[in-house]
Amino acid sequence: MPDLRAVALGAGAWAGALLVLVLPARPALGSVALVTGVLVAGVGRRWWSPAWLGPLAALVSVAGVAALHHALVATSPLTALAAEGAVVSVRLELTSDVRVVSGAYGDLQVVRADATQVAGRGTAWTLDAPVVVMAGADWPRLPLGTTLETTARLVAADDDVAALVRPTGEPRVLDRPGPWWDAAAAVRRSVRDAVSGRGVDARELVPALVVGDDGGLDSDLADDFRTTGLTHLLAVSGTNLTLVVGSLLVLGRWVGVRGPWLYALGVLGIVGFVLTARAEPSVVRAAAMGTVALVGMGRNGLSRGVRGLGVAVLALLLVWPRLALTPGFALSALATAGILLLAPVWRDALMRWTPRWVAEAVSVPLAAQVACTPVVAALSGQVSLVAVGANLLAAPAVAPATVLGLAGGLLGLVWGPLGAVVAAPAAWSAAWIIAVARWGAGVPTAAVDWGTGPVSLGLLTLLCVLAVPLAPRVLGRAGTTLACTGLLVVVMLVRPPSPGWPPEGWVLAMCDVDQGDALVLRAGEHSAVVVDAGPEPAVTDACLDRLDVASVPLLVLTHFHADHVGGVAGVADGRRIDVVEGTALREPEAGARSVEEVTGRPAVPAAYGLTRRVGQVTLQAVWPRPGVAAGDAGESAANNASVVLLAEVAGVRILLTGDLEPSAQAALARDLAGVQVDVLKVPHHGSRHQDLDWLTSLGARLALVSVGEDNDYGHPAPDLLHALAAAGADVRRTDVGGDVVVVVEDGTPGVVGRG
Repeated sequence: MPDLRAVALGAGAWAGALLVLVLPARPALGSVALVTGVLVAGVGRRWWSPAWLGPLAALVSVAGVAALHHALVATSPLTALAAEGAVVSVRLELTSDVRVVSGAYGDLQVVRADATQVAGRGTAWTLDAPVVVMAGADWPRLPLGTTLETTARLVAADDDVAALVRPTGEPRVLDRPGPWWDAAAAVRRSVRDAVSGRGVDARELVPALVVGDDGGLDSDLADDFRTTGLTHLLAVSGTNLTLVVGSLLVLGRWVGVRGPWLYALGVLGIVGFVLTARAEPSVVRAAAMGTVALVGMGRNGLSRGVRGLGVAVLALLLVWPRLALTPGFALSALATAGILLLAPVWRDALMRWTPRWVAEAVSVPLAAQVACTPVVAALSGQVSLVAVGANLLAAPAVAPATVLGLAGGLLGLVWGPLGAVVAAPAAWSAAWIIAVARWGAGVPTAAVDWGTGPVSLGLLTLLCVLAVPLAPRVLGRAGTTLACTGLLVVVMLVRPPSPGWPPEGWVLAMCDVDQGDALVLRAGEHSAVVVDAGPEPAVTDACLDRLDVASVPLLVLTHFHADHVGGVAGVADGRRIDVVEGTALREPEAGARSVEEVTGRPAVPAAYGLTRRVGQVTLQAVWPRPGVAAGDAGESAANNASVVLLAEVAGVRILLTGDLEPSAQAALARDLAGVQVDVLKVPHHGSRHQDLDWLTSLGARLALVSVGEDNDYGHPAPDLLHALAAAGADVRRTDVGGDVVVVVEDGTPGVVGRG
């Protein structure tokens, strides 16, 4: 049996960090003080056995560090300036690569940095505070390690950073990245160059496998990796370091390196890996867990690996306490613990009737999956049924793709053609992994939906805990193992019906797509008119699957913001789209182009005023009116150009308003004077900027708000909700009710929520 005292040490450290980071300040401080007092009193009076001292000391130590980090950020001058929205001159050192994210009005560059100097409101400070820089797409993209000065407006942020920095001027570069960062960037570029001539997906996956560089990976493919439990291959993980450093050690032994020099070679490999993959907390965490895995593969590996895991968790949290809140840290630590503690027992059970290599190949991903399942379900709302099988099939290709991809990049620094030849098998291996991900995601029941509430997650955790003692009994017998495997295969290949969903008589569905819009009008059996596609393909696809929609005779995109068109690929996944319509204003242009790339054709402007029938749906485009450029100062032209549809299904009148803003709403109110509807899709996710007189005059019995839970925009506005309710509308929201469906029963519209 492994010595679990080190695991208790890590658990105590984790508990200490969570105590400070999750609880409000006063209860957290009181709890830490209480534990500290009890610990000191217990030591003086010898209450505690030595086994308890370590975990309690770790709890107090990490809690103290977390409290100190929080206090330093909270009392930073930068935090006070951000609370006032001050415009300052700030000196920054970039500590991460730039990420491009879709904002409400176009792309944004996001990068982490340390602020070392700030001047504003007549005072200058020298400090060291973490910030997040959010710049427009046209701001110069600078590499990690750059030191710069710029003017910026500070915006209040959460406890993780002192401020959000929104640049208002051009950056002035003071210092370029050092030679280590230049060398790491050269390796990353060379890895990409070595596979640049391969298939489009394979050449993006190899850099992701080698150094976590997944910037160019197709979003649909990333969704397939997520569904099949292969997401860990797209980020820097302990697996990457284990393969890279393990191969380096094997090569070292082959050329005669022994003794202390072999340890030095391993340390050099770890340092090189961290620099190449970027020395961010998530990378250092992955390196630590990979080192634990390497230790676990050596002599007396189980005992040393378990001790190493506890020490690694403690050390990481002493340096970066906020890692305790990150999903990556939880998944990495739990997967490593599962592999160290569960896999050997399950392997021995399987070895009663299978060869050792088969037993190890099955037990390792199975143990990691069981250990991580509750956290994965909390994040995704799903439990993957294909994850173990997909990891088994992908595993043989991971090592050659990673090791040969890195080798090709290193050799490419010397001679490009040689690097391309060496990296070719890496691209072939990546192609196999891609095929596995796509096959797994295409299985009818690749994953089952699972609630993210405390009861659902508590039940799932209990089932995983029960699996620990039951699994060896099942795996130790060929008959029970094969029977369970066969049952799982049947469940995966036959899609079970969703009980009671969609409800009988449904006419309109508002899909829960987080902060975005995706509306579905029932046009017939397995057929629907889709209005907007939400921000992500996977969630839109899943909603249409639940509604049993197989064909889309008409897709209308009210405008081209990412939260309305980002999920078009999900609408097109396995479905025929006959016609694609949109607004005439192609803003942002990137959104309009993305629709063309997915559908193979541009969105045709919706014909104003034309009434037509699509199956059971009668609809008319009532906005934008040709030649009318509505929009007051401060309003979004793209929002005000939203296509507005007046529809009728089974006698229910529906008004779908896109993201229309007040000035355009006022103009439309004049055009539609006296119009009454049964159902109103509230404009712009329930923003506080509305023409309340018009919205409340429509007489809607149901008001639908498509909005993301805990969004950063303050949607929906309480005053708006109160006004609609006072006007007699039953207000339904996706952030509260999940998918919301309008049904007709005995000629009367009603509403059903899936959440």
